[in-house]
Amino acid sequence: MQWACGFVLCGVIACTGQVGSPELAAGVVPPPVGVAGTGAPALPGGFAGTGATAAAVGSAATAAGAAAAAVAPSVCDKAVGLSSRAPLRRLTRFEFNNSVRDLLGDTTSPGRAFPSEEIGNGFGNDADAQSVSSLLAEQYAKVAEAIAQRATGTPAALAALDVCTMSLTAASEAVCARGILDKLSVRAYRRPLLAGESEGLLALFSAARMQASFGAALATPLEAILQSPDFLYRVELGESDPAGRRRPSGDEMATRLSFLFWGTVPDAALLAAAQSGELSSAPGVLQQARRMLDDPRSHSMVRFFFDNLLPIASLSQLTRDPMQFPGWTQDIGALLHEETQSFLEYEIFSGSGTWPGMLTAPYTFVNDALAKYYGMPAVQGAGFQKVAVDPTKRLGLLTQGGVMAGTTTSNFTNPVIRGAFVARQLMCRPLRLPSDPNILAMVKPPDPYSGKTARERYGAHSREPVCAACHQQMDPIGLTFESYDAVGQFRTMENGVVIDTSGALPGTQRTVSNALELAQAVAAEAETHACFVSHWLDFAYGRSLQPSDAADACLKERVETAFKASGYNVKQLLLDLTQTDAFLYLPGP
Repeated sequence: MQWACGFVLCGVIACTGQVGSPELAAGVVPPPVGVAGTGAPALPGGFAGTGATAAAVGSAATAAGAAAAAVAPSVCDKAVGLSSRAPLRRLTRFEFNNSVRDLLGDTTSPGRAFPSEEIGNGFGNDADAQSVSSLLAEQYAKVAEAIAQRATGTPAALAALDVCTMSLTAASEAVCARGILDKLSVRAYRRPLLAGESEGLLALFSAARMQASFGAALATPLEAILQSPDFLYRVELGESDPAGRRRPSGDEMATRLSFLFWGTVPDAALLAAAQSGELSSAPGVLQQARRMLDDPRSHSMVRFFFDNLLPIASLSQLTRDPMQFPGWTQDIGALLHEETQSFLEYEIFSGSGTWPGMLTAPYTFVNDALAKYYGMPAVQGAGFQKVAVDPTKRLGLLTQGGVMAGTTTSNFTNPVIRGAFVARQLMCRPLRLPSDPNILAMVKPPDPYSGKTARERYGAHSREPVCAACHQQMDPIGLTFESYDAVGQFRTMENGVVIDTSGALPGTQRTVSNALELAQAVAAEAETHACFVSHWLDFAYGRSLQPSDAADACLKERVETAFKASGYNVKQLLLDLTQTDAFLYLPGP
């Protein structure tokens, strides 16, 4: 079922997901297309598997999934395993920055000069939304020129490219330049050079050298490399395996793995695995995936994922009325962002590792300044430390100050946005705007002084027939978070009135008395974990899964099944993403 969100006194609507809307500032973006049901049968075919075993975590969700599976036939019964689509993907700003850092040691994050990426699947890497505007093409040229100048502008920079630049002669210049260009282009293109490519790059250098210094001349072919489609796009021509199926070549598989786990070009070990044929089998791919996930470089990828999934990326730019919130500063916003990221990083790589565990963990990470902000017992130092939370005030990810502040777009809390965030981002419930322009024109937040509490202010729209259907899916969730103000601090009173934090999780039989119980209810729902899988699939495969595509539906079911079998372990989920037909093969014969 889909709910049309047309409201009178609706508050800041949290159902659009359009660029520039307040809910996007709070991190509320559209759910992935094609969210399936909640359960899955025994692991179907077409999935290589990674040896995951069930864990004693999320038993309620497992039971719910099993119940759903008992009545729902597998969508894989009649579906082929291979993916129907593998669209051409362009490097995101995140991937561009990482790649030039690893190719040339440039840590200036030059990709920030590019226009904002289309939201698409919510992570900016949806191949179907990666159009190239004239502004982007212009910026590619400007950015490439600036990178090349930094890489060649001083003797020290040239020496970092190759020591041959330290003892140049007329006879050695071309040999030195060719060695540098060959080495860089092979890594940038992520494949061996084709016939004539080396000569073409050297010709650019030689032509420029007639009127410029060695360094300035070398910058010319570097600019060409950085603007080449072979660098900017992840081209996959594929090759046939012994069974006649198309699969990525060794180099193409190395690229898939490297950008999935590290968001950058492959390292030497991965390229060697590609050349040896190791990446032509599922076990070989899995071995490299484990190595890469165990490498600290994978942590930045996980951070990027959650910066886009959660409403925390812009906390350091969040402003509040200093008279109303004297303790809030943008530095506090940055600390709240780091709290959530440190918590997730620890939980995934060192803690329980499970998504239910993250939603219900009885601890967080703070430093001295953030502990003071929260009113917690003092800790020493600027480094973030694991500390227990007050179990009567906070529990897990959802009640962290950054998530609460990030789902608030003004000085007043908004249960609509907070409820929509949980419903859409964490449970993938498809809320949508109505098409009637007369109803859309009525969308506005209530007067902040029309009631002493948010429950009073936002109660009117739930009584309007045109509003009720949608708000009944959001407000019972969002009102449970009213014990956290617009800057994420705990409170029990608003304007001298005791806050009523009771609510429910719509679509279930669960009623709750506060956000702590709501977090536990969300963590126990199988659709929460199916939604989490959907987000990772969209991010990892760079597209939005389609509900009408049998192969996509089957893919999602298989990964959901493996996720449940692992006890909802996130690291295991990332490994499982590399063992599907959609990752190991290309569409077509």
